[in-house]
Amino acid sequence: MAVGKEIRTKIASIKNTQKITRAMEMVAASKMRKTKDRMQATRPYSKKIGQIIKHLAQANPEYKHPYLIARDVKRVGVILISSDRGLCGGLNSNLFRKTLAQLSLWHNANIEVDVCTIGTKAFGFFSNHKVNLIGQASKLGDTPHLNDIVGVIKLMLDAYEEGKIDQLYVVSNEFVNTMTQRPAVEQLLPVVASELDENLNGHWDYIYEPDAKEVLDHLLTRFIESKVYQGLVENNACEQAARMVAMKSASDNAGNLIGELQLIYNKARQAAITQEISEIVAGASAV
Repeated sequence: MAVGKEIRTKIASIKNTQKITRAMEMVAASKMRKTKDRMQATRPYSKKIGQIIKHLAQANPEYKHPYLIARDVKRVGVILISSDRGLCGGLNSNLFRKTLAQLSLWHNANIEVDVCTIGTKAFGFFSNHKVNLIGQASKLGDTPHLNDIVGVIKLMLDAYEEGKIDQLYVVSNEFVNTMTQRPAVEQLLPVVASELDENLNGHWDYIYEPDAKEVLDHLLTRFIESKVYQGLVENNACEQAARMVAMKSASDNAGNLIGELQLIYNKARQAAITQEISEIVAGASAV
């Protein structure tokens, strides 16, 4: 039964693959809980510092920081955050599709773009496109630290302060729930004052100690770092959730395929047995 042997080999191969996908699903589920907790722990700080910064954008301090001043846009900078590994469904491809659409809009408006990537997948994808890559960070692991991405952030902030770029954006996946992750494009610089919390609207002003310049220089830098880091930890949570769902789907599909092949094998085996019986009966009749 050459056909039966071939089918048995395929079934055994798919069962081995199914064991791998189930193991990856369980590992992703475990990592997702940890990354989700880390993401939720960083959200309050990121949200609060964002509120304060946007209040400052609306206020009238004696020192107007460059990060709060809008310019004519001729060139923008983009920090793109992706995963380091694949096997996470359409997470990265959806992010890249969203990024390419945004790049196309800027290109049509005659706006040039500088890109810094965080994550191996983003660097590999945009290395093959006509994109001006000026920096990258990768292989940050499941527990990234702010120090790992400070170099990329400083590269963009220096470019903004020197007037090489007029706006700064961060592009990453936003964690909605375990089943839903969506790519998001967020403007970091200049700070947009119109995004104030409805409950905190009104005139805001602050007393600065030691002085407005020193406080704003430090606070606005921390704000940009916190927003990029928040995007990184959210993207990690999205990666593990997407990988868990993708591996569960792969395991289920493997089970369905095994069932179909098992049915085909049983039919082939039954046909072979029937043929052997027919040959024996025909031989006995001939005798």
